[in-house]
Amino acid sequence: MTSPPEVDNTELDRTDLVDTTQAGTSTSNRKWWALGVIALAQLMVVLDATIITIALPFAQTDLEISDANRQWALTAYTLLFGGLLLLGGRMADYLGRRKMFLIGLAGFALSSAAAGFAWNGASFFAGRALQGVFAAMLAPAALSLITVTFVEQKERARALAVYAGVSGGGAAIGLIAGGALTEFFSWRWTLLINTPIALVAAIGGLFLVVKDKPSARTGGYDLPGAVTVTAALVSLVYGFTKAAESGWGAASTVSLLIAGVVLLAVFIAIEMRVSNPLLPLRIPGEINRGGAFLISFIVPIPMFAMFLFLSYYFQKTLGETPLRTGVLFLPFPIFIVIGAGVASSLLPRFGPRALLVGGSGLATAGLLYLAQLDVDSTWLVDVLPAMILIAAGMGLVFVSMQTVALHRVDADDSGVASALVNTTQQIGGSIGLALLSTIVAQVFAGRPNTDTPAGLKEADIFSYDVAFYSGAGFMAVALVVALFTIRMRKEDLADESPDPLLVG
Repeated sequence: MTSPPEVDNTELDRTDLVDTTQAGTSTSNRKWWALGVIALAQLMVVLDATIITIALPFAQTDLEISDANRQWALTAYTLLFGGLLLLGGRMADYLGRRKMFLIGLAGFALSSAAAGFAWNGASFFAGRALQGVFAAMLAPAALSLITVTFVEQKERARALAVYAGVSGGGAAIGLIAGGALTEFFSWRWTLLINTPIALVAAIGGLFLVVKDKPSARTGGYDLPGAVTVTAALVSLVYGFTKAAESGWGAASTVSLLIAGVVLLAVFIAIEMRVSNPLLPLRIPGEINRGGAFLISFIVPIPMFAMFLFLSYYFQKTLGETPLRTGVLFLPFPIFIVIGAGVASSLLPRFGPRALLVGGSGLATAGLLYLAQLDVDSTWLVDVLPAMILIAAGMGLVFVSMQTVALHRVDADDSGVASALVNTTQQIGGSIGLALLSTIVAQVFAGRPNTDTPAGLKEADIFSYDVAFYSGAGFMAVALVVALFTIRMRKEDLADESPDPLLVG
């Protein structure tokens, strides 16, 4: 890895990528309205990964889906989403970020309707897969629109705080919305609700999101790289999914994981040789950005696990309804937004390293506190304080991590850099959830007296505690990564992209 490049001030005067036709005071107000549209679209993408979680048992019954196949309701989405994000990011760079944003919204609206009106398991899974495809176009376009619209340091910090709050809280909001829609309407509305939201965001995008100028394309789309990395990520995610079902030693698990690692090695070799790479290795190759992307991979592991196992704890152990379960998660998005807001204020004063270390430390402490659950625990005393610590810490981490990951990325690479943030989060969450699910299942199987109600309850809670301890371990690793790789100072934040797109 190399040190951060020096800024060439001559690049700041370039006008070949500048669209100033609408420049003026009104632009300043317009871009904040545009941020609202972008945040709405990102919220839809993020919560869609969890909104189906509570509704899945009802969908399984209606569509006569077998227990062996029900996991495809989740993996059909995450596999395509995570696998195609890098290609979606590069398409945003070459075809235009606003254009891909609008295409992604339209496709997401239609695919959500298709999944909501599914008549059997196959049509349901196909709709979910299409949602993943269009989410892979939408998510990197949304984040890169922020980076090219907000080029001033303080404004970008505020915009990323909004984005981080939406990204971090979207999963919990999905659980609340999923519980309410399932309990009072139908599981189908957990999917159909996306269609009007996407249409509203698309209309707002047409009128409020400024039209950027696509980057000059000097070659093709690096299809060998796109196919290889997509196959690698799909293989890895599916391999970890199979590990949760069949065990780590199963032939299917081992072969999929080996294939994924080999394909990743092939992808890196391709990217080192082609003239127009899908992922320019200079993006993660700089030590600060490399550390930020690694943190982006690690942090979703405990967060996804917390949502899943607390959901089981609330419903299975405490006997809460789907809606009440969602409401019990409500402090998480509230405090992650608070943490993100605090981060946007503190970032210019203390720099990203201090916030990443402090945020990781808070989240680690929260997970350790949560791991003390027992049969006599209550939400108010044993869950809420932990949730506040975890959410506030992750709010600090998300804003700081995204700031470092996108710092001084060339405008031509903003789409693929933004996609890499989303890819690392999606793949990290998927892999970590499969890993911790396997650990929980193995721990539960080894507990005694599970044939009695009291023994079953104790075994469930013990297995959840092991998952929370494991999550704390991952957060501690993120803290160590921040200590050793993030060298960016607060003074460095004043120098943003060496080639900003000034859009009017």
